[in-house]
Amino acid sequence: MDDIKDMLESEYLQENSSVENEEIVENTEKEATETTEIKKGGIFSKKEKSQKKAKNEAIENEIEQLKTSLAEFQEKFLRLYSEFDNYRKRTQKEKLDIIKNASEHLIVSLLPVLDDMERAVKYAAKPDVEIAAIHEGEQLILQKMKGLLSQKGLIAIETENAKFDTDFHEAVSIVPAPNEVEKGMILEEVEKGYLLNDKVIRFSKVVIYQ
Repeated sequence: MDDIKDMLESEYLQENSSVENEEIVENTEKEATETTEIKKGGIFSKKEKSQKKAKNEAIENEIEQLKTSLAEFQEKFLRLYSEFDNYRKRTQKEKLDIIKNASEHLIVSLLPVLDDMERAVKYAAKPDVEIAAIHEGEQLILQKMKGLLSQKGLIAIETENAKFDTDFHEAVSIVPAPNEVEKGMILEEVEKGYLLNDKVIRFSKVVIYQ
């Protein structure tokens, strides 16, 4: 009888112990679930939301700053473009005016020579005028013209006793040289050439020995 009693008591204790263990496991799982839910919806989630909100606000502020900077750059670009366009139009107009009036100063300086030539023609038309006086007047006018053009940078290309140079001369005719020394030398100038500020504006047309 005692053995049976001990056996029944042992089985009872095992059953109660098993039930208690199951309850402890259930309670532990329940607590873990509640803790997880608290983390998701409680203090931790609020902190995360606050950080996310601050981050979004920082991004929005940066976007606004970029928009403001873009608007400023666009305004500066439009202003600079407008200024450049006005400058381009102004310089084009000035260039056209320069081209149009480029010869104005030269013509003004030539007017006295023109006056002298008109006076010379009137004088030559008078009766009993000496040819020598007319010739002297022509020489004076020519010298005046040369002096004026020289002031503007015009220089005659020298051809007398000069060797033929394709940089300054143009051969219009070739004559057999009487000797080896004369080969390549200029025999005669047909049309005078000129330099303007060291630039050839007309080649001298010459006859050369070959």
